[in-house]
Amino acid sequence: MIMPWCNTKCMNLFLSELSKFYANENILLICDGAGWHKSKNLKVPENIFMEHIPPYTPEMNPIEQIWKELRTHGFRNEVFQTLEVVMDRLSETINNLTCDTVRSITSRDWISGLN
Repeated sequence: MIMPWCNTKCMNLFLSELSKFYANENILLICDGAGWHKSKNLKVPENIFMEHIPPYTPEMNPIEQIWKELRTHGFRNEVFQTLEVVMDRLSETINNLTCDTVRSITSRDWISGLN
């Protein structure tokens, strides 16, 4: 799901869709300290549990490595003419990530039992 903004309204839509898609599952969502992750107007469905990582701990936030991979392999030294082209490239680049690539760039030695 590619959202047009990073704000509480879009986060609420994301959480709602995630909850519906995994309606029979409990979901643990690990979030950083972004304002839209902690907003008083955030509507967290009953099957979603949110935990926030401590501030200034990028080593605990594996998504940072995913963003680095996406920038390196999909957005290096290029100017895009429209937002639609950016969204298409983002989707393509994400879809080209393999499980092995994600595992190799996000795994941490200090996390046991997850590899």
